[in-house]
Amino acid sequence: MLEMKLHGVKKFMEATLVVNNISFEAYEGDKVGIVGDNGSGKSTILKLIAGIEKMHYYPGYPQTSSPGYDEGLINLPRGASKAYLEQSPVYPEGLRVIDVLNLAFEEIVCIENQMRELENQMKKLEDNALEKALKKYSDLVELFEVKGGYEREEKLSKVCTGLNFTDSFLNRDFDLLSGGEKTTVVLGKLLIHNPDILLLDEPTNHLDMESIEWLEGYLKSYKGIVIIVSHDRYFLDHVVNKIVEIEDMESISYKGNYSSFVSQKEENMRIQYEHFREQQKKVNNMENQVKSLRDWAMRADNNKFFRRAASIQKKLDKMERIDKPVFERKNMRLDLKVAERSGNETIKAIELSKSYQDKGIFKDANLMIHYGERVGLIGPNGSGKTTFLRMLLGEEQPDQGVVELGANVMAAYLLQKITFKNEEHTVLEAFREDISILEGKAREYLSKFMFFKKSPFKKVMHLSGGERIRLKLAMLLYQDINLLILDEPTNHLDIDSIETLEEALEDFKGTIFFISHDRYFINKIAERVIALEGNGFKCYQGNYDYYKSQQPKEVPIVSREKDKKQRNKPESLNQEELMSNALTRIESLEKEIKAIDLALSNDQIEYEELTMLYSKKIELSKELDSVMELWLS
Repeated sequence: MLEMKLHGVKKFMEATLVVNNISFEAYEGDKVGIVGDNGSGKSTILKLIAGIEKMHYYPGYPQTSSPGYDEGLINLPRGASKAYLEQSPVYPEGLRVIDVLNLAFEEIVCIENQMRELENQMKKLEDNALEKALKKYSDLVELFEVKGGYEREEKLSKVCTGLNFTDSFLNRDFDLLSGGEKTTVVLGKLLIHNPDILLLDEPTNHLDMESIEWLEGYLKSYKGIVIIVSHDRYFLDHVVNKIVEIEDMESISYKGNYSSFVSQKEENMRIQYEHFREQQKKVNNMENQVKSLRDWAMRADNNKFFRRAASIQKKLDKMERIDKPVFERKNMRLDLKVAERSGNETIKAIELSKSYQDKGIFKDANLMIHYGERVGLIGPNGSGKTTFLRMLLGEEQPDQGVVELGANVMAAYLLQKITFKNEEHTVLEAFREDISILEGKAREYLSKFMFFKKSPFKKVMHLSGGERIRLKLAMLLYQDINLLILDEPTNHLDIDSIETLEEALEDFKGTIFFISHDRYFINKIAERVIALEGNGFKCYQGNYDYYKSQQPKEVPIVSREKDKKQRNKPESLNQEELMSNALTRIESLEKEIKAIDLALSNDQIEYEELTMLYSKKIELSKELDSVMELWLS
C-alpha cells in the first residue's frame, strides 16, 4: 500500500522563505490537486517530493541558526518510483521524439539485453553452469514481465494515440520542438514509465481538449499516487479527490474535487467568522472588566480588585486568538472601458479557403460574429485556430475569400505569445511607451494589475508568464475598445486572477472573441461555441457543456461486440430484449433514486456524504431520462 506524508515542511530559497508549514497525506490511488496563487510555492513542493529541490535539514542533525536551513519531514514509500513533469526538459542532442519516449523503457531494455546475453552464453554452457544460467534467465524473464516488458508496444501506442502523436511527429528532432511540444512529449514519457508517484506541474497547458479529456480518463484509473499543480478548474473537478490549498505559505487539505473545495472553504470561512465574532465579544467584555476593576482598585485603594484584574488579564493573554478570515485578497481590479459601439457585423469570414502545401485548413468557410456576442473558438491543435487569428490580424492572407473586421470596430488583441517592443524597458516604461500619461497616474493604474512598490521598475525581460499577461492586459484595457480578441488568456494566470478576469469580461459590453482550452472559462464566458470541423466553422448556441452534449457518444468496444452479436439475431427478438432490459433498468434506477432521497432527508448526514449522494442522484436521474427515452422510442 503506497503512502506518502509531508509534515511541517519549511523551505528557504537562499534567504527567502518560500513555504513555511506544509502538511498533507496521499495514499495509493489518490489524485491530489495543489492550488494557490502564483509564487505561493506549489512547484517547489513538487520538486521537494521529486528530490529535485533538496531538504537541507534532517531530523537527528543539529539545526543551524542561519535562515538557510529547512525543516519538516517528507516520508515516501521505500523503493517507490517517482517522476516529475519538467516545464523546460533538456535531453542529449540528436534524439527524435520516439527516442525520448523510448527512454521510459530503459530498465526493460537493460533486462532484455541481459536476457539476450544469457541466451548466447547458454549455447556453450553445460551441467551446473547451465542450470545456474537457466535459473538466472528464469528470474530475468519474470522481472521482464513484472516491469511490463511484454506490454511495451501497447503502452507506447496507447499514449501516442491519446496525445495525438502522429508518425511524422514521432520522427521529428526533439531539440527543434516548441516548448509546449517538448513538455507534451515528456508527459507522454512519464505516462509510459508509469511511476508509483506521478508529479505533474500544469499538465494541461499545451494540450488540446481532446488530449486533455484523454488524460483525464487515463489519470482517473491510475493506480499510483498523482500530485497535480494546475489552474484548470474543469480538469481538477474531473480528476482529483483531494485539494491542498497553499495560502500564506501554509497548507490546508480538503476532501473532494475543486468545486467541493470552493464550497467547503466558503463554509469554513463563514464558521470561522462566526467564531471570531463570538470571541471578540468575549474579549471586549473581559477587557472592559479589567479596565473597570483597575479603576475601582485605584479609587478604593483595594488590592483585591487589582488581583482580580490581573487574573482576567492573564486569561486574556493566554487566550488563543481566532484570526479574522480574509474574504477578499489583493488581486487585479480590472475596469474594461467600452468605446462607442461598432457596427452589428463585428467579425466576418466569407468563402474562406486556406491551405499549407497539401494540408487544407479552411475550405469555403463562412463565419459571422455580431456586436455584443461572446464567442469561444475551439478545435484540436493544428486545426487552424491561430491561422484564423493571424488572417484576422492581417499577418497572413487567405488563399481565397475574405476575413475582416466590421465597421467602426476598435479591437484589442491578447495573443498567446506575448511580446513587447523593447524587453530592456521597465514595466512602467513599456506601459507609457505609446501613451501620454504622468508617471504617478501610470503607477496608480498599474497597481490595479498587481504592480506595486518596486515591481513597476522591473525589466520586462525578467517578468514571469503571469506578469507578462497582466502587463499586456493593462496596456490593452487602457485603450478605448469594443472588441476583445483573446488567445488562451488563462495560461500562466493563477485561479484568483482568472476569476477576476472572468468577472471583468462579464461586465464588458462589447464583443468578446476568444480561443481557449480552459473548459471552465468557456462555460463561464461563452454564449456561443464555434468548433473547427471539416475545414469549416460549426456553431453551437451555448457553452462548452452544451457543445459536449451535442457530440456523438463513443461506443465502448464491449458494446460494439454485443451489437455485432445482436445484429445476427432476429429483429423481433432484439426489440423484445431491449424492452425487457429497459424496463428492468428503469425499475432499478427508480429504487436507487428513492433510497438516495430517503438518505438525503436525514438531518444528521455529513457534508461530504451529502455532496456525494446529491451528485449520485443527478447521475442516476440523467440515466433514467435516457433509458425512459429509449423505452418510449
